[in-house]
Amino acid sequence: MPAKTTKTALVTGASSGIGEATALKLRELGYTVYGAARRTERLQKLADVGVRPLAMDVTDDASVRAGVEKILSETGRIDALVNNAGYGSYGALEDVPLAEARHQFEVNVFGALRLTQLVLPHMRAQRAGTVVNITSMGGKLHTPLGGWYHGTKFALEALSDCLRLEVKPFGIDVVVIEPGGIATEWGGIAADRLEASSNSGPYAKQATAVAASLRSEANTKRNSPPTVIADAVAKAVTAHRPRTRYATGFGARPLIALRKVLPDRAFDTVISRAVGLPR
Repeated sequence: MPAKTTKTALVTGASSGIGEATALKLRELGYTVYGAARRTERLQKLADVGVRPLAMDVTDDASVRAGVEKILSETGRIDALVNNAGYGSYGALEDVPLAEARHQFEVNVFGALRLTQLVLPHMRAQRAGTVVNITSMGGKLHTPLGGWYHGTKFALEALSDCLRLEVKPFGIDVVVIEPGGIATEWGGIAADRLEASSNSGPYAKQATAVAASLRSEANTKRNSPPTVIADAVAKAVTAHRPRTRYATGFGARPLIALRKVLPDRAFDTVISRAVGLPR
C-alpha cells in the first residue's frame, strides 16, 4: 500500500494572531505548514513546533514567487493556501493619503490574489486544493472612518465568489472566513492609523470616538481568541464539501444578520451609536 502523502499548507501573516493560530492548528492536523511573514524573527514559536518559517512580503512579486517556488521545490505540492496577511487602515476617506489607501489594497487584496494566481496552476494539476481568504465581518458591513479598509474586504469577498465559480471544475474549493471581534493587535494598529490620519480637522471628533471604541477594554474583553478562526479554517480545509463562508468570532453572525434586515440608514444609526459617534 503506498505511503500517505502529507498535505502542504501556506499561511500568510503567520507571525501573530489569526495567522499564528492557524499555522499551529494545521500543523496539529498533520500538514506540512509554511508560516509566511515579513519578519521571520517573529516566527520562532512556530518553528519550535515544526512549522517552516518563510520570509515573504505579499506586496513584493519577487518575494511571493520565491516563496511559492521554495515550497514546491521542498514538498512538490500546495494543498491549502490561507490568505491571512492584512491590516486595518482607518481614517476619514478624505484624509487618508492615496498612497496609504493603495498600500491597503496591495496588502489586503492584490497580495492575496497574486499568491492565489501562483498557486492555482499546481492545485489544478493536483485536481484538488483549497484557497481560504480571511476577510472580515467588515466585508459585509460598514463602520465610520473605515472606508478604505472595508473597501478591501468587500473586494476580497467579491473576488472570492467569482474565483469559486472559475475553479470549481478543477476540484478546487474557495472559502471565505469572516472574523468578528478577535483578540489580536488589529484594533490598536487601526486606532493608531486613524489618529495619524484624522486626529485634527473636521473629522477629529469622530476619530476620537472611533479610536476609543477600537481600543475599548470592554470590547477587548468580549473579543474571541484567534483559535476560533483557526478552527474554522481547519473545518474548511478538511471538509469534503466546505461551506462557502464561515462567520465566527465575537459579533460576526448577529451583525451580519442585522445588516441584511435593516435599511441602510437604520444600520447607520446602530453602528454610529455603537462606536460612540458624537451626534
